[in-house]
Amino acid sequence: MVRVSGAVIIRNGVKYGYPFIESIRSILPLCDEVVIAVGDSEDGTRDKIGALNDHRIRIIDTVWDMTQRTGGTVLSEQTNIALRACTGDWIFYIQSDEAAHEQDFENMRAAMDAADNNAAVDGLFFEYVHLYGSYFTEQVARNWYAREVRLIKNRRGIVSHGDAQGFRVNGEKIVAAPAHGRIFHYGWARPPEVMAQKVKSFHALWHDDQWIKDNCDGKELEAYFSDLGNLVEYRGTHPAVMAGLINRDAVAFIMSLRQRYLKQRSLRRLLKDYMRSLPLVRHSNFKKHG
Repeated sequence: MVRVSGAVIIRNGVKYGYPFIESIRSILPLCDEVVIAVGDSEDGTRDKIGALNDHRIRIIDTVWDMTQRTGGTVLSEQTNIALRACTGDWIFYIQSDEAAHEQDFENMRAAMDAADNNAAVDGLFFEYVHLYGSYFTEQVARNWYAREVRLIKNRRGIVSHGDAQGFRVNGEKIVAAPAHGRIFHYGWARPPEVMAQKVKSFHALWHDDQWIKDNCDGKELEAYFSDLGNLVEYRGTHPAVMAGLINRDAVAFIMSLRQRYLKQRSLRRLLKDYMRSLPLVRHSNFKKHG
């Protein structure tokens, strides 16, 4: 059986409502070690990770270079710190607003075993479930990525790329096979007030202070949830580690915004939403094997 490392980065996870503890716990059953690059936080993030008291967890203390705002490259820089410290045959990289589902563990293990001796495969990709506005409303539009690589082979020179969404080897997209599993993305499922703070902090990884002031200050909460044309009810199960967070508190809020949007939608927006609903080719961060 292959040896698996986990890789996670986080900074100010408590302040911005990241489910980072749940993210870590979601991959622990598959991992022999989990390397966590913890940035210079001011909210007790590191203490919460330490409280997990799991011998498999190894913390690396880092400082985020906030001068690297172009393209969110500080995220890939931090991710590569964690990747370089991993010792496993495979690395399960998970972002701190994502969670793996325990129902898929057997499939993931089988996919890693099958791909381990295939030199043509660099990693495995997952199907994505994007929760938006609440834990029970899902984005299904084409402008939301449907698949991403989260399991990669170690010691191949594979590095995190750009804003840490994808990977490259020798500057080229990696080749990936199906993991036959799902990643649940909760980045937009936070309470509206916390979401507003998170969006501003995320923009700070891309833009300067003046841009943040001009584009974020004074915005109403509703303005942070504008992608409402292809929102549907999510009726499936969530990863078990999320049980303590899952609630329906924000469902009424996001659905009221959607109903208002649909009533006021222009013909141009109607056509745009329709085009986003079509099963056309999407951008991909990897080359599919086979």
